[in-house]
Amino acid sequence: MVSRDRLYQTFGELLYVIAMSDGVIQKEEVNVLEEILKAHPKGQDIKWSFDYENRNDSDIETLYKKTIEVFSDNGPDEEYDFMIYALTRIAEAKDGIEPNEQKVITNFSKDLLERFKKDIDNLFNT
Repeated sequence: MVSRDRLYQTFGELLYVIAMSDGVIQKEEVNVLEEILKAHPKGQDIKWSFDYENRNDSDIETLYKKTIEVFSDNGPDEEYDFMIYALTRIAEAKDGIEPNEQKVITNFSKDLLERFKKDIDNLFNT
């Protein structure tokens, strides 16, 4: 299992991925992000991670793969509902959900579920 701090850091990384998936982070996306994170107890930590990735102009494909690894290592978690909600709200912030943003949202759920199924299969086949 992943530490809670690492989990929330990864949330910020994935939120950066969704915001950058159309090539640029819009002001509206940051405003929605900040609004959402005000209601989360670890919102400042998540925002710090988002800002860190933004300052370092991180590669979103590499970062996305890393986030799936961390979430997979963490296992199922009720916080993923918050993550999907935040991803969707940020994607909707500027002129609706772009195709690249929809791909990130869809793939997040699909990729994570596939990893969990693979982990379960490995448990039963060893």
